[in-house]
Amino acid sequence: MSVRPRISFARQVLILQVGVVVVVAVLGYGLVAWMLDGRLRDQYGQRALSVARAVAVDPEIRDAVAAGDPGRLVQDRAERIRVRTGALFVVVTDNRGMRLSHPNPDRLGERVSTDPSDALAGREVVRVEQGTLGLSARGKVPLYGRDGGVLGEVSVGFDARAIDRELGHVLRETSLFVAGAVLLGVAASAAIGRRLKRQTLGLEPYELVELVHEREAVLHGVGEGVVAVDSAGRIAVCNDEAARLLAVTPERGAPAGDLAPAGTLRDVLTGEREAANLFVTAGERVLVVNRREVRRDRRDLGAVITLRDRTDLETLARELDSVSTLFDALRAQRHEYANRLHTLSGLLQLGHSEEAADYIGTLMEDAAHRAPAPDTLPDPLSDPYLRAFLSAKSAVAAEKGVRLDIGPGSFVPGRVVDPLDVTTVVGNLADNAVEAARLGRRRPARVEVELLGDGRDLHITVTDSGDGLPDGFGDAVFDDGVSTRDTLAGRSRGLGLGLARRTARARGGDVTFVDAGSCGPGGAGAVAVARIPGVLGAEAVR
Repeated sequence: MSVRPRISFARQVLILQVGVVVVVAVLGYGLVAWMLDGRLRDQYGQRALSVARAVAVDPEIRDAVAAGDPGRLVQDRAERIRVRTGALFVVVTDNRGMRLSHPNPDRLGERVSTDPSDALAGREVVRVEQGTLGLSARGKVPLYGRDGGVLGEVSVGFDARAIDRELGHVLRETSLFVAGAVLLGVAASAAIGRRLKRQTLGLEPYELVELVHEREAVLHGVGEGVVAVDSAGRIAVCNDEAARLLAVTPERGAPAGDLAPAGTLRDVLTGEREAANLFVTAGERVLVVNRREVRRDRRDLGAVITLRDRTDLETLARELDSVSTLFDALRAQRHEYANRLHTLSGLLQLGHSEEAADYIGTLMEDAAHRAPAPDTLPDPLSDPYLRAFLSAKSAVAAEKGVRLDIGPGSFVPGRVVDPLDVTTVVGNLADNAVEAARLGRRRPARVEVELLGDGRDLHITVTDSGDGLPDGFGDAVFDDGVSTRDTLAGRSRGLGLGLARRTARARGGDVTFVDAGSCGPGGAGAVAVARIPGVLGAEAVR
């Protein structure tokens, strides 16, 4: 169980960003101050060195120093230069370091307070040193005589407090800039925090983590396939069950249409068709598909498609349909024979024996023209299951006023090893043909089923006397949700022909209409052919 933090994540981010901005601003400010202080000290030192050089090349000062400065010329000229340049001091010494000029006349004749050895040795020096007048940036140069010898030194200094004052002025202006940058950073951090909160819908990171874990548990724990697509039709989520049902392993961001071949399922995935408990086929599977659009704050976020596997239920339904067909046949025959026995019993009870004999003769003649019972089917159909199934279909068709005959060219010597696939294909083709004949305008309504065994393959031809396929249908009759039944009423339903074709194709065969039929005078109905490989036993090969 997650523990809720005392401070929200957005506020933590704000505090962290403000702290980073302040630290960076303070460090930048300190770095600027340090670099500026060094730059100003160097500038003041170079300025002092330049003034000292100018004093050292003054011929009057040079001659006066060489003569020992009897009239204090050096003091007078040095002070005038100090005043004009704003220097703290301009000190000229002899070669022993004794002052010949100083802002304080009482210091004349004394040795300078800082080491003059570098300048007296002929080297120029720039330093920040503490002297009798305080801390200053000073430049020292040697004073050469006419013969090139060192007569003394010239030392010029600028008050370090002036450096501090200029540095303070610059830093005050810099402080305003830094303060503005900090305020801007704080405002930007606050804006980022608010945007982050909006983008996460006000959820904290631990809540987002819990949501992700819950989503994964739900998506991969449910028994239904779930596919989520964004508003651009790209795959956002595809759980394991959906990948299994569709037999694909999609990548996130791939087009949703890549999950299925062209057809109804692909139209649902791409949003070209709505789906509410729509039955479709995917390979050998029968799926129930639902599509729900997702919107938030009037924004299109995409859609969620759910897939439920109904293959097992459909298989059971097909098996039940086979049993139901046999039951309907028995019921129809029982009803028919009961009526005939009642008629015959009545004739005998009334003493009409001749009429009863004539009635029995009529029944025998009628039986010769009706579809054969399982025990009287032609020998070419040796499989008992196939004989019983077709007999049942004949009885059911007779109840609908349609005669179902076994074609004269039928010959299936082997036993059926996969009756479920056979009854799926034969049953759906026969049912479709019976309905077409029943709804057609030709009379008598007839359907002919011709079966031919070829090794272990079964070839099926189903011909009806109906009005043929509607114009423009073609292969569309095999699509999910399209049926030739009730077409005139504007309804399309069922998966019969589609299941028949997919069942055959799953075994390497196929189901097609070789003749769409004609509604004109003397025209014939539709002719469907199918091939189901590998459904006959080994004895069919011999």
